[in-house]
Amino acid sequence: IRAVLDKEIRDKVSRAPMELNAYGYDPWGFQTDYACRAMLISALIYRYYFRVQTTGIENLPAGRVLLIGNHAGQIALDAAMIAVACVLEAEPPRIVRGMGEYWLPGLPLLNVAMVRTGSVVGTPKNCVDLLEHGEAVVAFPEGVRGMNKSFTERYRLQEFGYGFMRLALQTNTPIVPIAVIGSEEQAISLGNFKPLARLLRMPAFPLLLNYFPLPTRYRIAFGPPMQFTGDWNDEDRVIGEKVEQVKQTIRSMLDDGLARRTGIFF
Repeated sequence: IRAVLDKEIRDKVSRAPMELNAYGYDPWGFQTDYACRAMLISALIYRYYFRVQTTGIENLPAGRVLLIGNHAGQIALDAAMIAVACVLEAEPPRIVRGMGEYWLPGLPLLNVAMVRTGSVVGTPKNCVDLLEHGEAVVAFPEGVRGMNKSFTERYRLQEFGYGFMRLALQTNTPIVPIAVIGSEEQAISLGNFKPLARLLRMPAFPLLLNYFPLPTRYRIAFGPPMQFTGDWNDEDRVIGEKVEQVKQTIRSMLDDGLARRTGIFF
């Protein structure tokens, strides 16, 4: 299984549109061989642990795109599963660029892995640069608020930030809404232990009943692209109305997926 999946990943990645130098690096530090080896682990989890069911992947357009979804699970396994789906299920395959939190590059080893697998620090400039080069960028407007929901708040969308919409308007980028079901039950959170978070200089430190994710059945739905027009530097009220459209679309996709689901693990 491992060898077959490794070959599939390498074949898919080789067909993904990328801007690489002679050594297999792109301008942001992504490296194909490193990324393929790392993705093998994610792909095994995708296929055999979370048993991901992906729908609507045909909605992924060519060229620049912002992938906007709900966020949960305490660790960014939802982002990893979206990234694997875009390599294994999309045609042509796409390499997804993650927008990491500002504190992540300060963590030993993780900072290198983050860059080599395609993620960058989530600054507006980094995102604009990626989009202007035709990349697919994933972002979660709930941010830390989403990752650290308590178990009783699962699938209740938290407040969305406005940054992704301003970037979409600035770069004329379509938004593909994504609903992820399964991630919000993989870890049972009792809340945020703020004193320890401050000590570790992290935005939050969740108190979990299980720090190893449960084998929930992931369902990832990609919605039709949403295109917005207007001044990216407009006042918050105007931007907020557009953001609300995306949020409500994801909300509807989640409601539909949850209604169709027959069980958390099946």
